[in-house]
Amino acid sequence: MDTIRPLQRLEALANVVPDLREIGAEIGAPDGVGATTATRADGEPGTFEGVDVDELAGRLVDVLRAHGETLDRLESSDVVELLRSLDRLRALLCIGEVDRAAQALNDLFDEVGARPRLSRHDGSPWHLHVDPDDAGWGTWLLASSALALAMCLQEHGRITWGRCEASGCRRYFVGDGRGGARRYCSERCANRARVARHRSRLRPADARDHEA
Repeated sequence: MDTIRPLQRLEALANVVPDLREIGAEIGAPDGVGATTATRADGEPGTFEGVDVDELAGRLVDVLRAHGETLDRLESSDVVELLRSLDRLRALLCIGEVDRAAQALNDLFDEVGARPRLSRHDGSPWHLHVDPDDAGWGTWLLASSALALAMCLQEHGRITWGRCEASGCRRYFVGDGRGGARRYCSERCANRARVARHRSRLRPADARDHEA
């Protein structure tokens, strides 16, 4: 199985649409995803936690197509399903301890009814799937992402993902295990954090000089 593309796809999706848990907390919605859903005139979901579903659908389609999926549009129900799955996966990306991450991945496999099988579609070579044949977009994303993360964890024996620790940055990163452990989403954030640490070490000395 090609684990690189599912990892890159998960990172892109996690950062291109908002975290509904955080939006819900911001607007005071009850705990849990999907606490409030407005509707359009045609009865279809129009907003999800105050966010335009049509606009989010466009973002999701763009990312999925950029990572090899063949689709032109997503139904509102597919968007909601994908958003919920992304929130589940973001929670997993915040787990920094190997044993807890492994258990969380096993829980996802149980939840989606994972059953390994070889699949070939849309001109692709044979590759491994673990989602059911009739899986919706959200279940497919959970299953394929969990499989890629599990294979990465198996190969490297450590966490290769997380949320950027740079001040003011909320982006997620999903590494493939190359290049050692990561704490930041990009070299830019790593450099910014390094400068901030350097300045914080200088401040006590500056304060003493000023007092003298």
